[in-house]
Amino acid sequence: MLRALSIHNFVIVEHLDLEFDAGFTVLTGETGAGKSILIEALSLALGARAEPGIVRSGAERAEVVAEFLVPREGLAGQWLLENELWSDDTCVLRRILDRSGKSRAFINGSSVPVQQLKTLSEWLLDIHGQHAHQSLQKASTQRALLDAFAGTTALAQSVRSAYNQWQSASDQWGEWSSQAEALLEEKARLQDEVRELRALNLTPETWQALQADQTRLAHSASLQEGARFALETLSEAEDAVRGKLDAVAAVLSGLVTFDPVLQSSVELIESAGIQLDEAAHELRRYAMGIEVDDAGLQQLESRMETILAVARRYRLKPEQLPERLAQSASRLEALQSKNSGEALEQAMHVAREGFYSQAQLLSQQRAQAAKQLGQTITATMAELAMGNGVFEIALAPLERANASGLDEVEFRVASHVSQMPESLARVASGGELSRISLAIQTALSTVSAVPTLIFDEVDTGIGGRVAEIVGRLLEDLGQRHQVLCVTHLPQVAARGQQHLSVTKTEHATGVNSIIARLDGEARVEELARMLGGVTITPTTRRHAAEMLNH
Repeated sequence: MLRALSIHNFVIVEHLDLEFDAGFTVLTGETGAGKSILIEALSLALGARAEPGIVRSGAERAEVVAEFLVPREGLAGQWLLENELWSDDTCVLRRILDRSGKSRAFINGSSVPVQQLKTLSEWLLDIHGQHAHQSLQKASTQRALLDAFAGTTALAQSVRSAYNQWQSASDQWGEWSSQAEALLEEKARLQDEVRELRALNLTPETWQALQADQTRLAHSASLQEGARFALETLSEAEDAVRGKLDAVAAVLSGLVTFDPVLQSSVELIESAGIQLDEAAHELRRYAMGIEVDDAGLQQLESRMETILAVARRYRLKPEQLPERLAQSASRLEALQSKNSGEALEQAMHVAREGFYSQAQLLSQQRAQAAKQLGQTITATMAELAMGNGVFEIALAPLERANASGLDEVEFRVASHVSQMPESLARVASGGELSRISLAIQTALSTVSAVPTLIFDEVDTGIGGRVAEIVGRLLEDLGQRHQVLCVTHLPQVAARGQQHLSVTKTEHATGVNSIIARLDGEARVEELARMLGGVTITPTTRRHAAEMLNH
């Protein structure tokens, strides 16, 4: 809901601050006083194109600030949250335009592109008239309104989801089809590679062990010969080191009685003898365990050559082959886990059938609702002095189905039953378009999500009984929406719950437009002016008072 509007140096408005209530508000004033300035200022705040001459003469820049009450759970609130622009329940739109034509836009204090104002405005306010950006002329809005009236909004969303699933399945199948041959070749190559690498039964530790075993077997004779030579030299030969060590220890032990200092040397020699015995024991066991195995060496070297040949083919070191095996096995598993082409094609067909099943049901329900809604709006148009007019909602099959279903929804209107209805977007008369918009909004008021509606020139070309009907319809509409209406008809103005009057004054610095709230006698006087023109009589005032007390 629009709560406040602040205008500075905009056309002929020097400074203006307005507050708005819920319900039905009327805006009146003499011709040329500037009634449309309010709508033009709001349009600017909502992202409309800045026209030349907007900045007031003598000022450097114009500024418009519009404040809205925005529930968190509404479409506008959700959009603000998604774009990180949420600020409690208040949404402040600010637009600044300098004399050079440079424009800046803000939402809740954050600088934004003007396009974001336009996007957000679709959920805040609709302006119906010849000077407006009207969402009712958009195909997406017309479709959404028909779905809301038909109660098919949830079904339409389900159709959209089904369409997206169908497209996703089609993309997967298309990707598989275009890559099927390459994927099959890759899969076959990986299967051979994994089979070959697994047959090697190789780990980084295994390769190191193979290298060590090959070195040992290749020198087994030398190792055995060296071990036996060391064993004989240390303990088994007649002049072995062990015997000489015992002789030295015996000599020194006999001399300890003459000099105890030699005792530590004796102990060290005895300890060395023990260690020499342990070494001899290990050498004996080692020599006995060594075998010259030419056949084992040949088998080992053959395996190593196989590993080296595979490593050369993959241009890797032997110790890198286990990592290559892990990578190839992982890729092969991923390829094997992918659906086959048949499964993907079947999934695509199932998704397509699911979409068309729901879309056809949506088309049927839309067609039924379109006829009923068209008749309702046509009847309301007749009340609004468009008795020969016809409103219809055309559903034309799309050449290609899309996320919105199988139909193209278009609002069409004819000013006379003898004429072919044309697209609502091509209606020429601003006043006629406003009354049609009023008829549409009246029929859709219980389902429309836009909280604030503004009607400009809704009463052009009508009067008397029809004017009273327009006033009543707007008043009724104000029970479900915030409604603002620029009017020159007292029958409409008298229905307003809030009455704003526009006056134009001239002073030394130029012309200024002022908007004031009217209550009591001031409102009676304004209605009397609208009824009686220049000369206002007591009878005219009584008539105005009676209209207010309807």
